[in-house]
Amino acid sequence: MATGASVMDPTLRALLTTWSWRPDVLFVLIALGTAFAIGWWRLRNRGFRRARRWRALAYVAGLGAVGLALISPVDRLASLSFLVHMVQHELLIMVAPPLLLLADPLPILLWGLPRKLRLGVRHLLARGAMVRRIFYSATWMPVAWGVYVFNLWMWHLPEAYEAALRNHLLHDLEHVTFFGSALLFWWPIVNPAPRLHGQIAYGFRILYIIAAAFQNAALGFVIAVTDRVLYPSYAFAPRPWELSPLDDQAFGGAIMSEAAMMFLIPLLVLVTRWLNDEERRTHLREAIALYVRKAAR
Repeated sequence: MATGASVMDPTLRALLTTWSWRPDVLFVLIALGTAFAIGWWRLRNRGFRRARRWRALAYVAGLGAVGLALISPVDRLASLSFLVHMVQHELLIMVAPPLLLLADPLPILLWGLPRKLRLGVRHLLARGAMVRRIFYSATWMPVAWGVYVFNLWMWHLPEAYEAALRNHLLHDLEHVTFFGSALLFWWPIVNPAPRLHGQIAYGFRILYIIAAAFQNAALGFVIAVTDRVLYPSYAFAPRPWELSPLDDQAFGGAIMSEAAMMFLIPLLVLVTRWLNDEERRTHLREAIALYVRKAAR
């Protein structure tokens, strides 16, 4: 009896085992990983609670998601399949950024730098510094949301998408802007250090997530139900599996639309925290009221 491996298309088998060992991507991943590891170790040895194991795991998982998107077979297959290309984009938008921000990386990365460089970066991020003011504006919720949504829709316009497929530098720019705008978008939700906007109200963050989920789902739905191939490059590319270009596009749009469900995770976390905080406040008010009544007797 023939096995699945023996009947697999040779081209697909080659693609699934081909990694793009890009020096630029590897350098960035290794540099960020090394700086975080050094900073985490230094803080851990000094007894700082910020250097927790789960933060390190979240950071490694975030870097792993970036690597999976940019140097694994996903990157090669993305040039042949819109479906896989959407998986790649979701890794850069919905998976890697929140994981990296959950690690609360900036303080840990700072401690991973040489002392002089660390002091220089701290000076740039000090209160009143120009870099801090720019970062404050970029992570303000309306700006971060607008940049994220504009970037997402703009790159999925057929002209922009086709141009990125045909030009490697433009394709890299697309990935950088997807990842960068996603970091800005996720910043107010996760609210890592430095907490530029203080304690952001739970209600605002919940509405922010819901609005993003709806527009993500809307874009995916529009692509999924379109009755023509929006991106001609896929119509002429070798097919890695038996899906027509239109079906491949429909599945890719469905993946984008369904990926909006991932917003349920931070949404549920925020709702749970909000309810817990309200319960603690209620208990505190009741305790204070009871103390006042007893003191008044």
